[in-house]
Amino acid sequence: MTFDRELISNGNPMEAVVGFSRAVRVGPFISIGGTAPVDAEGNTVGIGDVALQTRQCIRIIKAALEQAGSGLHDVVRTRVILTNINDWKAAIDVRKEYFKDVRPVDTIMAVDRFVRPEWLVELEADAIIGGWGEAN
Repeated sequence: MTFDRELISNGNPMEAVVGFSRAVRVGPFISIGGTAPVDAEGNTVGIGDVALQTRQCIRIIKAALEQAGSGLHDVVRTRVILTNINDWKAAIDVRKEYFKDVRPVDTIMAVDRFVRPEWLVELEADAIIGGWGEAN
């Protein structure tokens, strides 16, 4: 069985410079890489506020999933990456608003910093479009 590979873009000019996609869909599988808290112009959203930054990351992930023909309901894994592990609860409280009923697996980790020092959090997500493996 072979699947087509679909590259999902949100228009970030760095995609071509660095050679990445916002998301990649292969068959029913969608992977979304490190998603930073930026607006459409690339400006950081919620400087100093990990909750606002987490919400912006999830909005970007949601849009990428929808562009790939999916949605937050298909997410099976999230990764919350923080610059300060003590911010975990604020980030997870926002994550829970979107995933309370979906309940994907999750990893919470900390790094020294991101490309932009004002970014407090990035999120990643993996999804499998519903119906995979079900009898037709």
